[in-house]
Amino acid sequence: MNEKGITVWFTGLPCCGKTTIARKLKEKLEQQGTDVELLDGDTVRDYIRNRDFSQEGRNKHLRYIALMAKLLSERGTVVLCTFVSPYRENRDFARSICAHFIEVYVKCPVEVCIERDVKGMYRKALAGEIKNFTGVDDPYEEPDHPEVVVETERETVDESVDKVLKKLEELGI
Repeated sequence: MNEKGITVWFTGLPCCGKTTIARKLKEKLEQQGTDVELLDGDTVRDYIRNRDFSQEGRNKHLRYIALMAKLLSERGTVVLCTFVSPYRENRDFARSICAHFIEVYVKCPVEVCIERDVKGMYRKALAGEIKNFTGVDDPYEEPDHPEVVVETERETVDESVDKVLKKLEELGI
């Protein structure tokens, strides 16, 4: 079992494939005997009951997640964080407090994300029923220098997972 923890921060538009890739990655890492935890946006929000999607609300939420990831990774856990995290400042904050950190940009055109939207969130946002929805009426700031870029419109889930695994292997994880 690996003793080195790391935070793997998946970022991208809603419905781009962050959670799908992270779940498959988690499964592969567990098969290797790695201690791994998945912190997913929807799940975590449900537990901490945060429904504030303003920029201030998102900032507070993501700082809390970054702290959780830091604490888990310091104990040797590979922490997979799947959050839209639309603002660079939040991802930069997470990077600054986590000793070992890689950013994975899950790149996908908004039109494809809209097609994949099984919850109908984009439809509601486009109709004005949901405010501050990333990719519709709230911006997404693409990462400047992510360690890994996966393009889910062009790659299979396995190809994307393999890119992240390769980076983890390069880092000795």
